[in-house]
Amino acid sequence: QVQVVESGGGLVQPGGSLRLSCTASGTIYSGNVMGWYRHPPGKERELVASHTSGGSTNYAESVKCRFSISRDSISRNTLYLQMNDMKSEDAAVYYCVIQTRYSKGGQSYNVWGQGSQVTVSS
Repeated sequence: QVQVVESGGGLVQPGGSLRLSCTASGTIYSGNVMGWYRHPPGKERELVASHTSGGSTNYAESVKCRFSISRDSISRNTLYLQMNDMKSEDAAVYYCVIQTRYSKGGQSYNVWGQGSQVTVSS
């Protein structure tokens, strides 16, 4: 049973920074992908950034050069999202997700975190 627990989030002023963290626990096979999605009020959920267990990263155009996704160097199932130069449009509920497998080489599935509210306001 894989679980994902998030931490971080809160209120930040425009131009400020915030870091989100999440840790996936349980039986997690290599070749997984972890990522952050966000759900702004009144809009569709969107991918913010992703990070494969092999180290490849991908970012939404709207956050490139401002956000940075990384995995802990020791606990490879801990994921961070460093958010800098934040804008009002970054306000959303942020969700961490891991795509892993039921068994080595088996069917993949997603496990989501509980969500973290991020508010950008002066």
